[in-house]
Amino acid sequence: MKVLVHPTYFPSISHYAAMVQAEQVVFEMEDNFQKQTNRNRMYIYSPNGIQMLNIPIKHNKVTHQKYKDVKIESEFNWQKQHFKSLEAAYRASPFFEYFEDDITPIFQKKHTYLLDLNVEIFELLNQCLGVTISPEKTFEYFHEVNNCIDFRWLANGKKDTTQCEPYTQVFGEKHGFMNNLSVLDLLFNEGRYALDYLKNQQL
Repeated sequence: MKVLVHPTYFPSISHYAAMVQAEQVVFEMEDNFQKQTNRNRMYIYSPNGIQMLNIPIKHNKVTHQKYKDVKIESEFNWQKQHFKSLEAAYRASPFFEYFEDDITPIFQKKHTYLLDLNVEIFELLNQCLGVTISPEKTFEYFHEVNNCIDFRWLANGKKDTTQCEPYTQVFGEKHGFMNNLSVLDLLFNEGRYALDYLKNQQL
């Protein structure tokens, strides 16, 4: 199975499951940026329930801006805020401290382009999961594709209705199971078992 996906900000569980289960992953590099998608946001399980973490981007006067040309707004200290939110959400999880040193640098390095950040995050998550995925990249945009499964819609959380198998979450007793959050939620709660979970997840 060959899949076409968007690189996103700490992808959802369903998004990562599609990549882990694929024989070949292809990154869409030539599309236009779409607001209110997981390209620049992720969802985590905070003490108060689901929390969205959003990367601010520089607004451009161009109506249709290429995703690869989108720049991160550096005036806001969003990285510090996001990491503090992750700490509040997952400090008590079984594997946060195990992965903390691996993940911290991504919140300290300054990136100019959103797409570059998301590709680097993908490589980091592969290391944490213990999996090797070497994606191909597109050089031209096609609205419809015939040679692979089009999973680009997974970048739009509103269109993704995947129901994930429940696993233990930090605040599960308080708020119940929260479905299909960022793969970080799975990683911090399940550790290396996360990879087996992703491989067995129904898409």
